[in-house]
Amino acid sequence: MEGGKSDQATAPSQGRLITVLSIDGGGIRGLIPSTILDCLESKLQKIDGPDARIADYFDVIAGTSTGALLTCMLATPGDDKRPVKAASELNEFYLKHGPNIFPQKNLGFLNKAANLFSAVMGPKYDGKVLHEKIEEVTREVKIKDTVTNIIVPTFDVKQLQPVIFSTYEAKEDPRKNALLKDICISTSAAPTYFPAQLFEVEGREYNLIDGGVAANNPTMVAITMMIPKEVSGGNLVDFSPGSPAEDDNFLVISLGTGYTRPEKEYTAPKCAKWGALRWIYNHGLTPLIDIFSHASSDMVDIHVNVLFKALRMEDNYLRIQHDYLKGKTSSVDIATKENMEELIKIGKDLLTRKVARVNVNTGLHEAVKDKGTNEEELESFAAKLVKERNRRANQKTHSHA
Repeated sequence: MEGGKSDQATAPSQGRLITVLSIDGGGIRGLIPSTILDCLESKLQKIDGPDARIADYFDVIAGTSTGALLTCMLATPGDDKRPVKAASELNEFYLKHGPNIFPQKNLGFLNKAANLFSAVMGPKYDGKVLHEKIEEVTREVKIKDTVTNIIVPTFDVKQLQPVIFSTYEAKEDPRKNALLKDICISTSAAPTYFPAQLFEVEGREYNLIDGGVAANNPTMVAITMMIPKEVSGGNLVDFSPGSPAEDDNFLVISLGTGYTRPEKEYTAPKCAKWGALRWIYNHGLTPLIDIFSHASSDMVDIHVNVLFKALRMEDNYLRIQHDYLKGKTSSVDIATKENMEELIKIGKDLLTRKVARVNVNTGLHEAVKDKGTNEEELESFAAKLVKERNRRANQKTHSHA
């Protein structure tokens, strides 16, 4: 199977695992997970050959906002039906286009006043460059035609409800088979940063903003969507107690874009004095957006941790997240060369840190006893992913014999 196209026919029923990759939202901080993805793909190539691509090993890749951009680069097919981007090319995309997507302005007194006025009157960026670069990558490809299944959360402001786009649903409902560029632009339309996106698919209208308002960490969305889809397709392995695959079922890698915890800015005495404007814009920060995205990501991580522990699968869940970004690195849109290089450095530093899991009582990540570094764990997961892919290939071969 070395270097072959990701084959949707090799379903979980032909192996023992349902494999999930999830990538959080976070703007320019997408450089953190993209650095880790480069490491993961290199581990897969070391085991399975130089043509291996991340999409070959995951049943589904889920991404929100900048995570969806990474997802689409990993799963959009090129002319050869292989992923249009290797993981080693992801950082280059941010470094090359980030400064134009997030053009930096002079931070003098008059410009600060102008930025404040702009924050009140409209989105900080017009999104034209973002649209252009996303379209260059995804062209006219629709979600039904991705190399592997993908899931992207968005939020419909007209219906006031989340809209989850997935390869699964697109195959069943033509009204959900949207262009990747429309989906990706929509889930990146963070309030106050980019304008909302309107488009139509087969007569259905979508009025969408950033999926991060509902699921900045899309891990649980992916898990809960995978179960019924695989069950209805007859592909899911047995989840009942005592089943042979009881301890395996899911393998999940979840990548964050870093916690921003400006405690000195967000305190009860200060927040108690804020009106609507300060909640939206406060000294260059966006408190309301930060709070929503943190709450969403943290709750998902806690829920997945509890779920995997209850199912005795905790060794099959890896969450890699930086616990405290400071200064400019905490911003979602400071795309200077210096800051982007620092974000890449943070991603590399994360690889050297010990595997950590969230403490459900404190919300803090704590090193796991008897576990090595994140890079060592990625190497272990890469071996499991290759083994699973080979197991499915062998099962498929025997079933055709």
